[in-house]
Amino acid sequence: MSGRGGVVNNIFDWYIPPECQSNSSILRLTKGLSWEVATEPIHQDIDYYAVCGIGPGMSFANSILKNDPNIGVIGLVPCAIGSTNISLWSQGSFNYNQMVNRTRIALQGGGTLRALLWYQGESDTLNLEDANLYKSRLEKFFTDARNDLGAPSLPIIQVALATTLGPYMKEIRNAQLGIHLPNVKTVDANGLKVGPDYVHLSTQAEAQLGQMLAQAFLEFGSYTIHNSLEVQTKE
Repeated sequence: MSGRGGVVNNIFDWYIPPECQSNSSILRLTKGLSWEVATEPIHQDIDYYAVCGIGPGMSFANSILKNDPNIGVIGLVPCAIGSTNISLWSQGSFNYNQMVNRTRIALQGGGTLRALLWYQGESDTLNLEDANLYKSRLEKFFTDARNDLGAPSLPIIQVALATTLGPYMKEIRNAQLGIHLPNVKTVDANGLKVGPDYVHLSTQAEAQLGQMLAQAFLEFGSYTIHNSLEVQTKE
C-alpha cells in the first residue's frame, strides 16, 4: 500500500503515470497532521524507513473522481508501514494507535470516513504459526478498527496477496479470501505485474490495483457524500 512502484535498488525513478497525477480535489494528511494536495509518493513521510514509490492510493482517488466528478474533495490518510506482519497492527500497538489517531484528527475538519484500504500479509508468509493465525488476527483487526473509529459498518477493501516472502502464501491468501465480515470486499492482486524485486508490484500494476480498489469502493453504493476520507494501511 505504501508503494514501491518504480523503486529499483532503493532509488525511485520518479515516473508518475497519468492515473497517479495530482489533483486539487485529492488531499493527503501529512505526518505533521496537516492537509496538502496529494502527490506521489504519498507515503514517503509515513513509511520513512523505506524508499517509497508509486502505490495504489492516487490511482484509487483519481478513478473515483473520474467516475463521480461531483463527489467533492477526497482526503487520503496514509498509514502504511513496510515489512510489518499482522501482529504489529494489533489493537494498542504503535502502528494501530497511529492509524486511529491520524484518522480521528483527519475527521476533525468535518469530513466523513468512507473506507479503509488494507494491503498486507507478505511478512506473515514466513512463519507457519503466523499464517495459521492470520485469519483470526485480521478479523479482529477489522473489528477493533471499526469499533475504535466509531464506525461499526465502515466499508473495508482488502487486497489478496500477489507475491510472497515465505512458503505460506497459500495459507495467507486462503485466509484473506475467506473473510466474510459484513461490508468487507476483497480485491485479488494475483496476476498483476511484479517489480524487479519479485515482491512489490510494478508502477503500472499499482495504478491498476488502485482502479480495482476504486471499483470495489463504488460498488458499496452510497458513495456520493462529499469530503471523503480513505485510510490506507499495509505492511
